[in-house]
Amino acid sequence: MQIIAPHTLFTGKQLIYLPQCDSTNRFAQELINKNKAIEGCVVITDRQTHGQGQRGNTWEAEPGQNITLSVILKPAFLAVQHQFDLNICVSLAVLDLAGQFLPPNLKLKWPNDLYYGNKKIGGILIQNSLSGQLIQHAVVGIGLNINQLLFAVPGAQSFAQITGHTYILRDVIQKLLELLEVRYLQLKEGKIAELKPQYLQSLYRYQEKHVYRIKDQLVPGTIVGLDEIGRLGVDLGNHVDYFDFKEIAFIH
Repeated sequence: MQIIAPHTLFTGKQLIYLPQCDSTNRFAQELINKNKAIEGCVVITDRQTHGQGQRGNTWEAEPGQNITLSVILKPAFLAVQHQFDLNICVSLAVLDLAGQFLPPNLKLKWPNDLYYGNKKIGGILIQNSLSGQLIQHAVVGIGLNINQLLFAVPGAQSFAQITGHTYILRDVIQKLLELLEVRYLQLKEGKIAELKPQYLQSLYRYQEKHVYRIKDQLVPGTIVGLDEIGRLGVDLGNHVDYFDFKEIAFIH
C-alpha cells in the first residue's frame, strides 16, 4: 500500500498499514486499550483473515483487491441512546464515496450495508466503548468490494464488476477518509436532523412492500422509518412495529 495522504483535519493523520491481520477492528481496539491511538487513527490491511460483519458473519475479501480498514473516533458528544446516529453518518459517507464512482442504483440496507441494486458491495461494523452514558471510543470498520471479480457468495458484487474498471485503492481510500470526516463533523455539529432524512431516502426498500422474517414467520411489511435509537420501523398492515437488527431479516 502506497502512502495515503487524505486532505483532512485529523482522519488518517495516524495511519497503520498491516499487510495481513485477523481483524482491523480488533487491532484498532488493541491500540485504544494501549492508549496508542489518536482520534482519526486508521488501520488498513491488504488481507484480513477473520473480518467481522453484522450478526457474527464473516466478511469475504480477496487479498489486495478491496478496502478493509478501521477508523478510530471519539464521539464523546453522543449519548448512548443516540449511538445509531454514528451509523447514519458513516453509512452516508460510504454512500457518498460510492456515488462518485458508480451509476445511480445505490442503497443503504439497514442497519449499515451498502447495496447496488439487490447485491451487497460494502459493509460497516461499528463497535462502541462506553463511558457512563456517553460513547468514549468508536471503532468504525469499513469493507468495500472494489476490484474483486469473483465471489463465493452470489449476493456480493464489486465496483469493478459494475463498471468494468479497475481502481487504485489508495485514491479510493483517500476519498473515503475525506468524505467520512465531512459527515462526522456534520454529526458533531448537531446536524442529525439533516442526516437522518438523507439516510431514510437512501434506504433499501424504503416505503416498499416486501416480505420479512420476524420470529420465524414470513410477514409482509413496509419500511417506514427509524425510531430514536435506530430500530427499523415496519408497517405490518394494522400497526407499525420497531425491530433491532437481530429481530428482523430481509427475504429476497
